Amino acid sequence: MRPSSDSQYAGGPVNWSIISSLAPYLKEFRGRVAVAMGFLLIAKLAGVAVPWALKLIVEHFESAADALVLVPVALLAAYGLLRFSSVFFSELRDAVFARVAERAMRRISLRVFEHLHRLDLGFHLSRRTGGLARDIERGTSGISFLLRFMVFNILPTLVEIGLIAVILLINFSPMYAATVLGAVLIYGGFSIWCTEWRNRFVRESNKMDNRSNTRAVDSLLNYETVKYFGNEAFEAQEYDRHLEGWEAARMKNRLSLAALNSGQAFIIAGSVTLMMFMAAGQVANGDMSLGELVMINAYMIQLFIPLNFLGFIYREIREALTNIERLFGLLGTPVKVGDAPDAAPLELRGGAVKFEGVSHAYNEERLILDNLSFEIPAGQTLAIVGPSGAGKSTLARLLFRFYDVSQGAIRIDGQDIRSVTQDSLRRAIGVVPQDTVLFNDTIGYNIAYGCPGASEDEIWRVLRMAQLEDFVSRLPQGLDTQVGERGLKLSGGEKQRISIARVLLKDPAILILDEATSSLDTHAERLILDSLNQISRRRTTLAIAHRLSTIVHADNILVLEQGRVVEQGNHARLLEANGAYAQLWANQQWEAGG
Repeated sequence: MRPSSDSQYAGGPVNWSIISSLAPYLKEFRGRVAVAMGFLLIAKLAGVAVPWALKLIVEHFESAADALVLVPVALLAAYGLLRFSSVFFSELRDAVFARVAERAMRRISLRVFEHLHRLDLGFHLSRRTGGLARDIERGTSGISFLLRFMVFNILPTLVEIGLIAVILLINFSPMYAATVLGAVLIYGGFSIWCTEWRNRFVRESNKMDNRSNTRAVDSLLNYETVKYFGNEAFEAQEYDRHLEGWEAARMKNRLSLAALNSGQAFIIAGSVTLMMFMAAGQVANGDMSLGELVMINAYMIQLFIPLNFLGFIYREIREALTNIERLFGLLGTPVKVGDAPDAAPLELRGGAVKFEGVSHAYNEERLILDNLSFEIPAGQTLAIVGPSGAGKSTLARLLFRFYDVSQGAIRIDGQDIRSVTQDSLRRAIGVVPQDTVLFNDTIGYNIAYGCPGASEDEIWRVLRMAQLEDFVSRLPQGLDTQVGERGLKLSGGEKQRISIARVLLKDPAILILDEATSSLDTHAERLILDSLNQISRRRTTLAIAHRLSTIVHADNILVLEQGRVVEQGNHARLLEANGAYAQLWANQQWEAGG
C-alpha cells in the first residue's frame, strides 16, 4: 500500500466552517454537480458489485467441473464490465465536475484581484507583494483541492463504506458490518490523531529547510563580499550548520511518518485478519461458501485502499482550509476609500481645483497637512515646493483620492471629490509620478496604457511631444522593445519620458506633475520642460517640484513647511520677498554653480 506523503503544512486552529462559504460557487453549476453526483453513485455501485461478481464466479467453479459455458462467460464478462464501469464513470464524474472547480477558482481569483485594486494606497504600501501573491495562489489552489477531494475522495469513500456495510449487514451476520464500521472509525481516529501529533515535525522540517535555503541564497547574493574577506570556508561551515538542523528535523519527520504508516497498516491487517477468521469459521461450518469468503476479503481490500490516504487527505484539507481562510481574509479587508452610495460622475467645467481647510494625518501621531487652503483656477499651473516631509506629495495623493482628507474638502469645479465616482475623478486626472514603474512589456504597450486601443499614429504623436521619437526610432525593435521588469532595461530618464508620453495620450483635464523631471539630466530636462509647459497651458496643473528651475513659469507657487503655506506668489514676486523661496533658490543656484 502507498504510504502517506508530506507537504507544506500551516499549523494552528482551522475554521472548518469556511467550507460552507464555497456553496455559492457550487450553486452556479447545480446541473453539473447533480450529474457528477450521479456518475459518482454509478461508479461506486459498479465498484461494490465487482466483489459480488467475483463471488459468483468462484462459487460456480467451486460447485461445477464443466468448462467455460454461457453462464461463467457471462459472469466473467460482467466482472470485466463492472471494473471498467467503475473507472469509466469516475472519469466522467471528474470531467463533468472539472468546470465547477476551475470556475470557482476563476471567480474567487477575480474577486480578490478586483478587491485589491479597490483598497487604499496605505494597504499597498505596507503589503509584501511576494506573500500576497502566494496567499492568492495557495488560496485558489486550496479551493480546487478542497472541492476535488471532498467530491472525489471523501464523499466516494463514505458512500462506499455505507454500501459495503449494508451488503454485509443484509447478507451476513451484523458482526461483519459492525467490524467494518469499527475498523473505519479506529483507522480514521488514529490517522487524525497521529497526523496532528506529527505536524510539529513537519513544521520544524519546513522551518529548517527555509533557514538553510535562505542562508545559501544570502551567501550567493553576497558572493563578492565573501571573496573580499576570503570567507568561503566560514560560509560553508555556516551552511552545513543549518543543514545539520535540517537533517535532524527530517529524521524526526521520517520516523513519525513511519509510525503513521505502520499504525495504519496494523489496523488494516488486524481488521482484515479478524474478518477472515470470522469468515473462515463459517466456511468450515458450512455456513458460508468459498466465494463469499473471497468476496469479504475483496471488500476489505477495496475499502482500505482509499482509507490509506486519509492521513494525507486530512493534513492537506487542513492546509487548504487555512489557505482559503487567508484568501477570504483578503476579501474581508475593508475598503477605506469607496464611492458614496449616491456618487455621481464628475462634471468637468474647466477643471478648477480648490482645497478648503484640508488637514490630513496618516496616523494620529503625525499631522502632515494643517488647515491648508488654496485654489488652482481652470487652466492654470500651481507649483508646490518645500523641504522633504512638508506634505507636497500628500497633496497629490489626496487630489487623486488615494486617501480621503482627515478634515476639510477638495473640490473640482465646485464638486466635493468624495461625492463623485472614483472612476470619473481619476479619468479626469493625469499623473506623472516621481518614480516611474513600467509593466514588464513593450514600450508601445506601456505608452498605450494611457489610452488602451490607441492607434500607432497616436502613440508616435505623444512620443514626439515627450522627446522620445529619436530614441525609439533607433531601437532595433522600436515600439516592440521589451522594457524589462519594472522597466529596468531603460534609464531613469527614458522611463520618465515614457511616463510623460503615457499621460499625454490619456489627455486629462487636470495634470499632476510629481517631480516629473527628477530623473532627467539638464539637457533632457530642458527638452521635456518645453513640452510640459506647452501641455500645461490648457490644463489645470499641480506641479510638485524639488528643482525650482522647473516651475519658474508657474502661475502661482506655494512654499510648504510642516504642512502649512508659508509663502505664495509667482517666481519673480517670491524672489523679491527674499523669504523661504528666495533662500531655496539661492541654495540651488549655488549647488548648480558648483
